[in-house]
Parts: sequence; C-alpha cells; structure tokens
Amino acid sequence: MRLSARVDYALRAAAELAAAGEGPTTVGELAKEQEMPPKYLENILLQMRRAGLVRGQRGPEGGYVLARPASQISLADVIRAVDGPLANVRGERPEHVGYQGAAQALQQVWIALRASERAILEEVTLEQIAKGELPDRVTELAADPAAWDSHMPV
Repeated sequence: MRLSARVDYALRAAAELAAAGEGPTTVGELAKEQEMPPKYLENILLQMRRAGLVRGQRGPEGGYVLARPASQISLADVIRAVDGPLANVRGERPEHVGYQGAAQALQQVWIALRASERAILEEVTLEQIAKGELPDRVTELAADPAAWDSHMPV
C-alpha cells in the first residue's frame, strides 16, 4: 500500500483536530505542530470540508474542527476524502477490472487486498489515533516482528 503525502498530511491534521477537542484549530497551528506546509494543508482541509469531515470557522477565533465526533470518523473516511477509493487498479475499482488467461486470478487478489485494507482502516478511528488506543488487532499486527522487518521487500 502506498500512501501519498496528501493522505499522510490529512491523517496527521485530522488526528490533531481530534486531540484538540471542540475548539477550532488554525491551519497555521496544525501545520506547525505536524511540520507541514500551510498552503498545501489548506487545500487538503478544503477537500476534507467538502467531504463533510471538517468544518471551517471564520473570524479571530476561527479555524477548523471535526464535523462529527472523532469516534465516528475512520482513517478510511479521511483517505477517501483526499485520495478517492482505498484500492484501485489503473483508476478502476477492482471488481471492474477483468483479466484473461493466466492473469485471471489477479482480480481476486486486488479485491482481497482492498478487503484487508478496509478491515484495518475502517476499524481505526481518529479518536483512537489521538488517544493512542488502537484496536487489539492492529496492535497485534504491528507487534509482529515480520511487520517491522526492513529486509523484506515492501
């Protein structure tokens, strides 16, 4: 799985908003806290606003807040808001890609890969990230030494 800088920044900013609670946080504060370029982050937050994940608040006490409780926003929600579907093949959903002959089974692999991604990304919420309290299944997978083996091809 390859995550773009846009997704990385969106997830980090969303985690900061989750940790901030109900008060608005400015783009500048988010950018400084996570060492991100403010202009780039502003564009990402606009995408997240269009997707209904954040709300902008104008004025001297303005900034961004989550549009709904952090416990109701999954990592998958954020990724889809800024990068589209979780898994695609050449821009198509895996179920819309067909192969012939010996490569025919690849479609099932792509669908299984998407299901695996969903199993984690839809389960983990911004609240869990902000509190550092991940689901047991995620913690167990991350604790496996093979997950950290830098000698394995990525």
